[in-house]
Amino acid sequence: MKKSLLAILLLFPALFSCNKVLDKDSVRVVAEKNMWNTLEDARAGLMGVYALTRAALSDNNGHWIYGDVRSGQFYSPQRQDLKAVIDNHLNAAYPVVEALSDWTRFYAIVNAACLFIERVGNVKANDKRYSTNNMTVDLAQARLLRAFAYFYMVRIWGDVPFIITSHDGQFENKPREEQAKILSWVEVELLAAAQDLPFGYSRGDIQQPGNYYNEDATRWGGALATKISAYAILSHVAAWMGNYSNVAKYTKFVEDNYSRSNCSFQSTSDLTNSNGFFYNKNSSQMLGFNSDYGHIEGSSTGHLEELTLAQPVINKAVPDIYLPKDTIIRLFDQPNDERFNLDTVGTPGSDRYFTNFNGKYPIFSKIKVMEGGIIDPNFRYFTSALIFTRLEDIVLLRAEAMAVLGDVSGALNEVAIVMSNRGITTISTTNKELIDLIFEERNRELLGEGHRWYDLVRYNRIKQNNPAFTGLINSGGIYWPVSRKLIGQNSLLIQNPYWQ
Repeated sequence: MKKSLLAILLLFPALFSCNKVLDKDSVRVVAEKNMWNTLEDARAGLMGVYALTRAALSDNNGHWIYGDVRSGQFYSPQRQDLKAVIDNHLNAAYPVVEALSDWTRFYAIVNAACLFIERVGNVKANDKRYSTNNMTVDLAQARLLRAFAYFYMVRIWGDVPFIITSHDGQFENKPREEQAKILSWVEVELLAAAQDLPFGYSRGDIQQPGNYYNEDATRWGGALATKISAYAILSHVAAWMGNYSNVAKYTKFVEDNYSRSNCSFQSTSDLTNSNGFFYNKNSSQMLGFNSDYGHIEGSSTGHLEELTLAQPVINKAVPDIYLPKDTIIRLFDQPNDERFNLDTVGTPGSDRYFTNFNGKYPIFSKIKVMEGGIIDPNFRYFTSALIFTRLEDIVLLRAEAMAVLGDVSGALNEVAIVMSNRGITTISTTNKELIDLIFEERNRELLGEGHRWYDLVRYNRIKQNNPAFTGLINSGGIYWPVSRKLIGQNSLLIQNPYWQ
């Protein structure tokens, strides 16, 4: 866990309190009566929810194993647990696979957000520095993070228990709730949060005037959820639900307003430089969880680089995962693609996405943020931001929606925005369907960002021309099994039928 968050996380035993009255004083690190009294308590509580979200997504490199490794296009030379995930053997008895079947860390986010929502009014009552506007904006962020946690869980497990009140460190035994009900609630919550969220913090926004927690805009850009963040998540929620009319509506809001949050498209060099888009935090990280080297944040684990990098980028003999050459050639088949291309004799004309292409293991080096953004192969101390979504992702989601809704020219215009920004100026659907072109571009552009598995699910829901994958969807095999430990602890839980 990031070092600068240690003080905040030490508070979390206190944050897992309940509504019942205790007969004696708390023996936690911070006593209950000393929490939720000051503006500083509010800030610590909210930042803690962000910290728990980052921790949940990065634990055991889950964000990338769920989203990239499971898709099957990456290979693992040595790790049997990753091979099990690639082969969809998700009930294999490996510690990492079992840990990733456990949703407890996501309910830690939910619990902390619930507690914040329930208790922050005490700060308003006790500290005159804590304004009504400050509390409104804070509550909106807590609601967004709680809704995001549920959306993230639903994509992994399908039906999950639905809890929206805090508890005393004990997760209440509840059965799993239908995902459709939870996703409907998520959408309502995100829309409500969006109403109160500003486009930016400490930037003179009418919904958040002045300096947020007495710090200027450089502290908050890319670190906190904005109104644009809410609509970006809503776009993904609607796509997962198959409601493409709403996808078109939500993505249009983002496209029409992204500049108000100081977001922008990324050049290929910015996207792939060690001190570029994924370095520290910046406003174009539409929803991200950063590791700021200047704040002594970073680690050797919980970053994509731990899985993908090896010699010659870092001193590691073999990567945990790599993309085979034939897969790379099939994906990056355009001669002018700035991300990666080969000349007529098979020599890379651009190696921004891949290093050591002609070696035994091509190294996926799109994301390679070490220390202060300077590549040093002797250190495996990574500080890359974990990005859930960015502008290019939303534009391609809009293209997907327009294609499904039958707006061919509109969809082509959207996908062309991203492809032309990567040097591809000739775009043709002569030999392929438009929806195939869009998902191929999503694969190229968002490779290594945790999207591929969920894209495959949506693609096969649309196309329905792959009997094996359609069978996986219909049988619930697209979801992970529920941890055996959780089922043993809670008799109300039922395993996903596919994994019984």
